Amino acid sequence: MLKLSHCCPLSRQRLNKALLMAKEELNSILPIEEQGTSEFVDCKEASSISCVLQKEVEEKVDNLDLDEPPDLPECTKKKKKKSKSKKKKELPEQTDPPSIPIVELFPSGEFPEGEIQQYKDDNLWRTTSEEKRELERLEKPIYNSVRRAAEVHRQVRKYIKGILKPGMLMIDLCETLENTVRKLISENSLQAGIAFPTGCSLNWVAAHWTPNSGDKTVLQYDDVMKLDFGTHVDGHIVDCAFTVAFNPMFDPLLEASREATNTGIKESGIDVRLCDVGAAIQEVMESYEVDINGKQLIAKIILFVVAKTTRLPFYTSRSIGVSRSVDSRYSKLPRLSSELGDGSGIRNLNGHSIGCYQIHAGKSVPIVKGGEQTKMEEGEFFAIETFASTGKGYVREDLECSHYMKNFDAGHIPLRLPRAKQLLATINKNFSTLAFCRRYLDRLGETKYLMALKNLSDAGIVQPYPPLCDIKGSYVSQFEHTILLRPTCKEVISRGDDY
Repeated sequence: MLKLSHCCPLSRQRLNKALLMAKEELNSILPIEEQGTSEFVDCKEASSISCVLQKEVEEKVDNLDLDEPPDLPECTKKKKKKSKSKKKKELPEQTDPPSIPIVELFPSGEFPEGEIQQYKDDNLWRTTSEEKRELERLEKPIYNSVRRAAEVHRQVRKYIKGILKPGMLMIDLCETLENTVRKLISENSLQAGIAFPTGCSLNWVAAHWTPNSGDKTVLQYDDVMKLDFGTHVDGHIVDCAFTVAFNPMFDPLLEASREATNTGIKESGIDVRLCDVGAAIQEVMESYEVDINGKQLIAKIILFVVAKTTRLPFYTSRSIGVSRSVDSRYSKLPRLSSELGDGSGIRNLNGHSIGCYQIHAGKSVPIVKGGEQTKMEEGEFFAIETFASTGKGYVREDLECSHYMKNFDAGHIPLRLPRAKQLLATINKNFSTLAFCRRYLDRLGETKYLMALKNLSDAGIVQPYPPLCDIKGSYVSQFEHTILLRPTCKEVISRGDDY
């Protein structure tokens, strides 16, 4: 016989109910006292009825399905707790146009890793080294900061590519881009923000051009525009650039610099000599032919060749919309730096190492063979960039200057002009050793600062960076990525789905 003590609480409740019903049924047959009178049945008959009822009760109990819930009254039913399905909170999606700060899109504080490339040959062992992995764990905060800056760069350039079209004012384009960066990176003085002015150099202008206030330059269908902008978090800089051309005629020119940059990234690594990277880049670049208006041209690598004595004044009033004849002083400049003797005052337009709050940290990544024998080292950041040109293949400083940067190694230099001192205080507070442009000073409310800026330049505190130009009528393309030589692998921090 089933013992109630062995049943679960629900089963005991059902058995008790069955027994209660049987007892009530039995009482309806046994003596009933009704209105003061008693009605009796024969004892033998009552005994037989009792036995029959007991058997019926036992049969009902045996046939009772304890797995099915009983038909209990509503008052006796226990309300089952609804199992709350634990739904993961959906991460917010970026708006269009972008307005949500990146830190809100990644509440965990972990930002997407860039493209990982394994080291080759003698450095393969690094991939599985526990010692190197531990070094990476120690550097994780730095990696996370620069990845945050890279994610901002990816989202901003995606948005800008979607709105670019002929007829836009260049100054409107730059301010839209820069304001978007400020929102997404949660600009906070020197802790996070824009790393350097937005370069939007057109056609034969290779680099370092951004519109000054009042500039009316308009983007045209047949323009080749290099869009070079940077972001930073805690001084960790992402330097990344791409080229935009609406006319498909320029596609091979763009592909030449894109493929050359990817080759430079592929060849880079710990203990790799910078000259070997340059040789690989040159081989790829010179394999491309470009057909411009029916004229076949070989894509040339750009070199920056300029003598110190020919630098243009930074305060010139010329704008990019005004044509200027090529100075005869440049007509016989040598094309390769190796032809320049001791090379004093000569610089190549090429890739470079990046330091904290320092866009050019000392090492140069050449884009031709025969460069530096210096090796890349573990933990270094590099900007790998290449320029392809249909012109002469070397650039000179020209046009109105817009880019400036405080000298990273400048110590205390006494200044006589109070206005220069005040301007330097503004630069130290808002930019430190990061590059800036005149529009940024205008935005801060600075006025009538050109003489003070010249004074800072003459004192060697601030360095002007005029636009770098090939010959007029030529076209230049550029692609650039920031890479990190981690102890175990190479990370292309700024890599995205676009390039």
